[in-house]
Amino acid sequence: MWREARGKLLQVLLGPTVRHQIMSSEMLPAFSETCNVERQKNLSEDGEQNQKPGSSERFQPISKRQMKKLMKQKQWEEQRELRKQKRKEKRKRKQLERQCQPESNSDGSDRKRIRRDVVHSPLRLIIDCSFDSLMVLKDIKKLHKQIQRCYAENRRALHPVQFYLTSHGGQLKKNMDENDKGWVNWKDIHIKPEHYSEFIQKEDLIYLTSDSPNILKELDESKAYVIGGLVDHNHHKGLTYKQASDHGIDHAQLPLGNFVKMNSRKVLAVNHVFEIILEYLETRDWQEAFFTILPQRKGAVPTDQACESCSHDKKFARVEGGLNSDSSEEENRHELDSTHEEEKQDKENSTESTVNSVPH
Repeated sequence: MWREARGKLLQVLLGPTVRHQIMSSEMLPAFSETCNVERQKNLSEDGEQNQKPGSSERFQPISKRQMKKLMKQKQWEEQRELRKQKRKEKRKRKQLERQCQPESNSDGSDRKRIRRDVVHSPLRLIIDCSFDSLMVLKDIKKLHKQIQRCYAENRRALHPVQFYLTSHGGQLKKNMDENDKGWVNWKDIHIKPEHYSEFIQKEDLIYLTSDSPNILKELDESKAYVIGGLVDHNHHKGLTYKQASDHGIDHAQLPLGNFVKMNSRKVLAVNHVFEIILEYLETRDWQEAFFTILPQRKGAVPTDQACESCSHDKKFARVEGGLNSDSSEEENRHELDSTHEEEKQDKENSTESTVNSVPH
C-alpha cells in the first residue's frame, strides 16, 4: 500500500512528461515483441504473394518477337540430331580426302617434312645496320619489318644462309625491344653489336650495291655478302658504294639489268635482295629468282621481251611514217592535178574570149 501511494505521489509531483517516460520504459520490452511479430507476418505475406503470381500476369499475351524466339528455339532443339549427323559425315569426308590425297611438297602444308630435306648453305649474308643515325623512326620501323621478313624467309628456305645482323644497336635495337621482344629467341641468326669488318676477313667480303660497276655473275658460297641496312628513299645516293670503297672492300651489283627491264629505279629493298639470293641458291637461275621475288609494282619485264616490244614499236612507227608520207604524196598529186585543170580551164576561157572579140 505504501509503495502504491508513493508512486501516485511521484506521478503528481513530476508531471505528465516523466509519467510518460516511466510508462514507456516499463512497456518497451512488450512493445518490441509485438513489433517483431507483426514484421514477421508481413514478410510471410509478401513471400506468399511473390510465389503466387497474380491473375493479370498469368493471362498476359506473348509478343510476336517472343513467339519467334520460342519457335527458333524449338526448331534448334528439333534439329540437334541432324546437326550431329552432318558433323559426323563432314569428319568422315575429310578423313577420306586426306587418305586419298597424295603427299605433296608444295606450299607450307608439309613444312615439317620439308625441313628434314634442308641443306644449309655456307654462304654468309650480312645486313649492315651501321646507318642507324641517318634514318628517322619511320624508316627504322620499315627496316625492322624487312629484317623480320628476311629472318622468316631464311627459316623457311631449302638452302638457308648463315644470317648475320651487324652493328645492331641504337634506334633499331630500341624499336625491336619495344615492338618485338621475341627477337632475343631467334634461331639460326648471329646478331652482333660489332661492325662486320671486326670478325670477317676483308678478302671474304663483297658489298652488294646498285652503284657498283661490277656485275655479279655467280654466287661464291665461301664469301660473305653485305647488304646495306638503309631505308633512305634515295636521299643518300651512292652511300653504300662509297663506304665499300673507303674500307677497301670488293663490291658488286646483282645482274638485274641483264635479265629484267623495270619501270622504276633498280634500287631494291633489303628483304628483296635477301630473298633473291635465297631463290637463286635453290634454282641457280637469276631470271627465275628475279621474277619470283620482285613485286608487280616494279613493272618487271624480261629484257628479251622488252627488246622485241621496242623493235615492234619502231617498225610500227616506220610503217606509220611510210603511210603518212604516201598519203602526203597522194595529196600533193591531187593538188597538182587540180592546179593543172584550173590552168587549162583559164586558157580555154581566154581563147574563147579572144575569138569572140575578133570582128567578122
